[in-house]
Amino acid sequence: MKYASRRNVIAGAGLVATAAVAPGLSQAPAASVASSGSGESTYNVLVFSKTAGFRHGSIPDGIVAIEKLGVEHGFTVTATEDAAVFNDTDLAAYAAVLWLSTTGDVLDAEQQAAFERYIQGGGGYVGVHAASDTEYDWPWYGGLVGAYFAGHPAQQTATVKVRGRSTAATAGLPRRWTRWDEWYSFRDRPADSIRVLADLDERSYDPGQFAMGDPHPIAWCHRYDGGRAFYTGMGHTSESFTEPAFLSHLLGGIEMVAGAAPFRCEEG
Repeated sequence: MKYASRRNVIAGAGLVATAAVAPGLSQAPAASVASSGSGESTYNVLVFSKTAGFRHGSIPDGIVAIEKLGVEHGFTVTATEDAAVFNDTDLAAYAAVLWLSTTGDVLDAEQQAAFERYIQGGGGYVGVHAASDTEYDWPWYGGLVGAYFAGHPAQQTATVKVRGRSTAATAGLPRRWTRWDEWYSFRDRPADSIRVLADLDERSYDPGQFAMGDPHPIAWCHRYDGGRAFYTGMGHTSESFTEPAFLSHLLGGIEMVAGAAPFRCEEG
């Protein structure tokens, strides 16, 4: 049986969201959910896009694209900017929480504690682009996202070096992936315990003062404090969310942290 999405407004957010819940669906973060690939809903994903700093114009496009991925690959999507959803009861409904170009301080202390408990209980985290430009004064979050944003040059074409294709987030990508985006540099490289999935080839674009040298990580995944995390520094542009390769990358990350695809994120 397929379940149709219903449109509703998350209280206080002023944002239309998709929330389709199948009768009998588990309301706990599930490590054993499976993607049906048929449009039948098997798990829930929360897309959180609150901003307290720069706001990316691509956020609405990202929400639409993730909703479409959900319809096509068997998960329901709820999109909100209302941080009140960060409580134990509401978070328990989701196999993954995707931070879509969030910026600045977006959660209060109680909401932060609830999200920590969610991850500690086996929940999944996806960070997209400016999710690394978020919550600089919350060290636990810094460990979860893997590295904090430092800066970027002008948007331009660059080549991404995909380290391997053994994960769902990289299986559909070429070894050398040339694309246009806003290319982030980070304050530090991810820790050795984090598996880097892709690097930027700094010879393929002009990083200016934001050069990191070799390697320059741009996407990674790791186990963290009981949960699973995936981050991609890509996704600044609206066009990213119509690009098949980027959507494959993003879908793979969602499926990995939700438990719908193997989580092959050993360090290195």
